[in-house]
Amino acid sequence: MPCLPQTGNEIGTMAKYLLNRGYRIIYYFTKNTTMKNSTKWIATVATAAAIFFSVNVKAQTTDKSAWRLGFGVEGGIPTGAIHDYSKFELGGTARLQYGIAKDVALTLTSGYYNFFADQNAKDIGGKSIGLVPVKVGVKAFFTDNVYFGAEAGAGFETSSQYVKNTKLILSPGLGWANKSWDVGVRYENFSGQNDSYGTVALRLAYGFSL
Repeated sequence: MPCLPQTGNEIGTMAKYLLNRGYRIIYYFTKNTTMKNSTKWIATVATAAAIFFSVNVKAQTTDKSAWRLGFGVEGGIPTGAIHDYSKFELGGTARLQYGIAKDVALTLTSGYYNFFADQNAKDIGGKSIGLVPVKVGVKAFFTDNVYFGAEAGAGFETSSQYVKNTKLILSPGLGWANKSWDVGVRYENFSGQNDSYGTVALRLAYGFSL
């Protein structure tokens, strides 16, 4: 298994390499795919990167074989195809967590997101769009209290005004957590049925051991 860089020079060299490669990948896809597909590719690459780093990090923050349950509230800024329709997303989620090592945990998250229709959408009869996410993920601490996260799953649209599609969810993130509180920021992409959108969201949650 590849090792993470240890010295400042090694970290700087790897950072320059990753930035250069990342720029080339993003440039390629923005030149050769539609914007809709580009955002899906970027979410895929970011989620895969978060999983890669998750299995290579070391810290002493989670308890092995321990179950935790948390409840969170979150707000986000819609992106992609939905941005012209909605400018704010608000949701609530419950997350079940199981520690598989001292620094890595698996997660199961579900709840409800509401994408509020903006005034322009309301003027033409538009209504808010709801979505129920069901996601599995990994949460890995690379230093005390700070973690990488990556989730994948399905999102079930619930609005009665529109076709109720099922979306593929890909979501990389970064967060801070202690024994009670969990604060995380993430990008979440919803794709499928030739329609892709996302949200940049902040989640604040309270959790406890089971």
